[in-house]
Amino acid sequence: MNNYRPSFLNSIPPVVKNLIAINIVLWLASIVTPGLFNRLGANVDLNDILGMHYWASSKFNPAQLVTYMFMHGGLFHIFFNMFALYMFGGILEQVWGTKRFLFYYLLTGVGAGIVQQLFWTVEFNSALTAMNHAIATDLINAPALIEQKRLFLDSPAFITIGASGAVFGLLLAFWWLFPDYKLFVFPIPIPIKARILIPIFALYELYSGYQMNPNDNVAHFAHLGGMLFGAILIFIWKKKKTL
Repeated sequence: MNNYRPSFLNSIPPVVKNLIAINIVLWLASIVTPGLFNRLGANVDLNDILGMHYWASSKFNPAQLVTYMFMHGGLFHIFFNMFALYMFGGILEQVWGTKRFLFYYLLTGVGAGIVQQLFWTVEFNSALTAMNHAIATDLINAPALIEQKRLFLDSPAFITIGASGAVFGLLLAFWWLFPDYKLFVFPIPIPIKARILIPIFALYELYSGYQMNPNDNVAHFAHLGGMLFGAILIFIWKKKKTL
C-alpha cells in the first residue's frame, strides 16, 4: 500500500513557492553582501540598488518598480509579508491558476510603487520648488544648493522596499472572492469575516497615510495603491467576464 503524503513544500502552489524563495534569497543576500564587499573595499547595499527611489533621484531606475517588492528590511518585515503571501496567495493561485495569479501579483506590486511615486511627488513638491527657486536666485551658492538637493533626493529615508503593496492587492482579491471567509487576527480571540476585516485594514492605511507621522516609515499609500490596482484589474476581468 502506498501511504504517500505530500510534504509541506509540495503543498504550496508553484508561483507562491518561487516568490517566497526569491524574497528569502534576496533578503539573505542583502544581509551578507555588505560585509563581503566591505572586505574588498566596496560599498554594496542591495536595498539601495534594488529598492525603489524617488523618480527624480539620480539613483532611480525604472526596474526598481519591480525589484523593490522583492527586498525587505528585517526579519519581521519579510516574515509577515511572506506569511500573508502564503496564506492568501496560495488560495488565489489555486483559484486563478499560475499565469493569472503571477500577473495580478506583479501588477499590484508595480501599481503600489506608482502610487508611492505619486505620493512622493505631492509630498516633495513644496520643498523641491523652494530648492529650485533658491538655486535660480542664488547663483553664487548654486553649486552647494544643487548638491544639497541631490543629497535630499538620494536620501535613504526615501527608499521603498517590501512586498506589502502586492500583499494588499492579494487582500483585496481575497475580500472580493471570499467575503465570508473568517480570519483570525492577533490578539482578537474571535474570527472576523473578510468582508469586515479587510476594509478595516484599508481604512487604517488611509488614516495612517494622512497622519504623515515623521516616525512612521511604512508606505501606507503604496499599500492602498496595491489595493487600487487590484480593484481595477478585477473590474476589468469582471467586465470581460473572465473572472
